[in-house]
Amino acid sequence: MSDVPRPASPFLAEDALLGLLLPIWQLLIGAFVLLAVLVSIGRLVRRGPSRMSTALLITAAAIAGFAVIGVLLQS
Repeated sequence: MSDVPRPASPFLAEDALLGLLLPIWQLLIGAFVLLAVLVSIGRLVRRGPSRMSTALLITAAAIAGFAVIGVLLQS
């Protein structure tokens, strides 16, 4: 076997760069999601309490449904 070092693969450099950029993309996506949620909450507040209660019930049902699906898929 030869003791000559092999050059580093260019794919490793690309993976390292993407590894550094990944948290930035996650933060950017999270910021857009937060902005969308805040805008939708503002619209619901302006429409009044009856729409707010309906939206809260739908949201609670969706959260419970996702939790049940997650538990069923996990086991």
